[in-house]
Amino acid sequence: MRDGPLLLAASDLHVGHEKNRRLVAELRPRTPGDWLLVAGDVGEFFADIEWALRLLSERFEQVIWAPGNHELWTPKQDPVQARGQRRYDYLVEMCRGLGVATPEDPYLRWEGENGPLTIAPLFVLYDYSWRPPGAATREDALKEAYETGVVCTDEFLLDPHPHTDRAAWCRERVTLTEKRLAECDPDAPLVLVNHFPLVRTPTDVLRYPVFAQWCGTDLTADWHIRFPTAAVVYGHLHIPRETVYDGVPFLEASLGYPREWGKRGGDPVILKEVFRSVAK
Repeated sequence: MRDGPLLLAASDLHVGHEKNRRLVAELRPRTPGDWLLVAGDVGEFFADIEWALRLLSERFEQVIWAPGNHELWTPKQDPVQARGQRRYDYLVEMCRGLGVATPEDPYLRWEGENGPLTIAPLFVLYDYSWRPPGAATREDALKEAYETGVVCTDEFLLDPHPHTDRAAWCRERVTLTEKRLAECDPDAPLVLVNHFPLVRTPTDVLRYPVFAQWCGTDLTADWHIRFPTAAVVYGHLHIPRETVYDGVPFLEASLGYPREWGKRGGDPVILKEVFRSVAK
């Protein structure tokens, strides 16, 4: 027996930043046959997202993508002006053309060294339930955010059309995703790949706690317990680290903005190892 391909993860590549784009252009698998999980925020412009996913799909055996909030933005400068559900559908169609798996495709099975795993890319938004202390309602939480000047750009660029709002879109996605997860083979534990952390605890270290309302939903808090889960991969917070909740490893795989990773010193580690397979 010898070591086989790796299951790797990356998130928040933000290739609209030239330094990040150069780093992504140099990415290579560590071993032949490596799979790559991309947990969202590849970029903001459709062409940038397509460029990065095309490059990665040509180099890795399989790329699996879950959307971040930035991919769902509709910047005025983007020639692709699709918004909301239609923009997401366009992204899914583009990924399928590249052979990149999405939350709308059948979950793939990866053969790990301890047995098979089910790779489940998720599209679950947020519903403002992660409110700051003292904020009894979503309106209270948003009011505090505007008063402190810490407001997510989603409020201006992430259109939920045709849903009434982002919270309604989130609830729809939660319902759809729970059904799919419940139907998965329990003998092949899940690797849940979602842009937002599924539990609130990782947001406790945010510099601005009021920002947590744009980071997830209470509706997913027990998914890693309720469904057989080997690991959770997420991004969004730009705080790369590994933690464990209820015995399940959570991997925050963000690269983040150049001003962030530049402060850490040295070259950033973009590809994080999730699991290893064994080749005979």
